[in-house]
Amino acid sequence: MNQTQSSLTPKNMMEPKKLSVLFVSSGNVKNFDVAPFIKVQGESLKKENVGVEFFKIRGKGIVGYLKNIKELRKHVLNNQFDIIHAHFTLSAWVAILAFTRKPIILSLMGSDAFGKIKKVGHTNIQNRNYTFLTYIIQPFVDKIICKSPNIEEFVWKKYKSTILPNGVDVGVFDGERVSAKKELGLDQSKRYLLFLGNPEDANKNFSLLKSIEKDLEEAGLTVINPFPISHHLVPKYLSSVDIMALCSFQEGSPNVVKECMASNCKGVFTPVGDVEVLVKGVKGYKIAGFNSRQFLHAILEVDKIDRAEGRDALLEKGLDIESVAKKLRDIYDIQLDGNH
Repeated sequence: MNQTQSSLTPKNMMEPKKLSVLFVSSGNVKNFDVAPFIKVQGESLKKENVGVEFFKIRGKGIVGYLKNIKELRKHVLNNQFDIIHAHFTLSAWVAILAFTRKPIILSLMGSDAFGKIKKVGHTNIQNRNYTFLTYIIQPFVDKIICKSPNIEEFVWKKYKSTILPNGVDVGVFDGERVSAKKELGLDQSKRYLLFLGNPEDANKNFSLLKSIEKDLEEAGLTVINPFPISHHLVPKYLSSVDIMALCSFQEGSPNVVKECMASNCKGVFTPVGDVEVLVKGVKGYKIAGFNSRQFLHAILEVDKIDRAEGRDALLEKGLDIESVAKKLRDIYDIQLDGNH
């Protein structure tokens, strides 16, 4: 295209059409107005000419969620939205029962598909009603986004499904490895192994680390679990510690693993969700089973590695927040084009 042609190109052909999307998600997240990964995803869409507003569900459980139907319907009717993007099955049910006639995209979060771990050491799930609701909702939503292949196994309307993990803000998780130990109140002379999960959540399996804590101390690694912390402190911890551990029994595409990789923080993880695919062959990371001795051995092996190369691997997979935002914008456009 020559300069004259370029100057005559209409602006609306150069930029995607402005879209208005309503994110519907839980407003019950402890210590956060909206879950950080949902907030970050919404903000990342600004560069794709997508305006995002957040509708926060107040109230827990099925009954608590359903109490929001009337308020959501009123909010949608009083505003102009192109799409409703619901995060979690119950959020999508609220959107469906509000009868707004707007296209509804459902992001499955994980526990709404495969349930929750009942107790440590057992993979029996509770809240099977959530799984049931995930199965029967599928004819009523327009598109389903799964964070990982193991979540997509619960989708029977396969033509509606796409796998799209959450992206990471690689500007915040910059991989520079600048220590913030002093700011975080950590001992400058100590080496740390970080666990970021809720130690009271059976699924996060903190007991696995506790069972090998003495062995880790003998190896010069101190286990720290700063939960709960503000999300803005997470990159500081990942830049300051030596290794991060994820011990969960069940996950989808855990953000913390991708944040660990973006930070070039070494890591040892259980084989859950898409974690094995994320770190396979990547220097500085190992997958270990749920046996405490195996997990300890993997940590000690990773500890010998001089540096991690997770950031490059993450970028190669297109899991930075900007790349994921472009893919999400494409999903919106395809859905809207199909409705016209």
